[in-house]
Amino acid sequence: MALNSVLRRVCSSVVPLAVRTVGSPRTYHRAISAVLSNSKGSLDREVCRRGFVRFLEFSTASATKPSSEERFLRVLESEIECAEDGELEDIPVDFPFEIEDQPGERTILLKRNYEGENITVEVDMPTETDDGGDEAGGDEDAENPTSIPLVVNISKGNGTSLEFGVTAFVDEITIDSLSIKQPEHSEDELAYEGPDFNDLDEQLQKSLHRYLEVRGIKPSTTNYLFSYMQNKDDKEYKQWLKNLKNFIEK
Repeated sequence: MALNSVLRRVCSSVVPLAVRTVGSPRTYHRAISAVLSNSKGSLDREVCRRGFVRFLEFSTASATKPSSEERFLRVLESEIECAEDGELEDIPVDFPFEIEDQPGERTILLKRNYEGENITVEVDMPTETDDGGDEAGGDEDAENPTSIPLVVNISKGNGTSLEFGVTAFVDEITIDSLSIKQPEHSEDELAYEGPDFNDLDEQLQKSLHRYLEVRGIKPSTTNYLFSYMQNKDDKEYKQWLKNLKNFIEK
């Protein structure tokens, strides 16, 4: 009981003196030593010194960031370190398009000129396609294959263009839609966009697939895009984490 009383008296004199002292933590420590030199017992001095160091560390941390934000930042830093830096394959020598890739955007744009036609392809991030299969025990990858959505636009000098909605799988390309875009039609008008692609004659469907293949929309092109877009997804995610961390730190 006597020891506890001494400790309370000594610590109550140390903390106000240290808080009033202007300077670095080293100055605080000198102030503590001066007060402790007047107290009795090495045990008393050691206990109070340790108690004040803990008090100083707690006060400094509390003054800079709330503990919840500190924990949040540590989680973000860990996730940034774990985020993958994908290794991008070299562009194949026969890749027919120029790639425009703007950091911070989820899509890329492919461009080429083919026999006077301007061809652009908007490529989105890979997604898992739900084919609605209900077979029990089936392979999950087969039921939900990864695919890349593409919008292919082919235009000529008069401004009229063909727009294909395409889904690319590994080694396979499907055409989902085809519409003819007229420059004189505004976006507010409800223009006729043609029949459902799957309702077209089978030979016509094959001819349109061949039409796109000749212009560079083929498996050798889209298979490389899987690797490219996965790498972009990794980079964009890591940058997103860094932007979030920068915001929390402000």
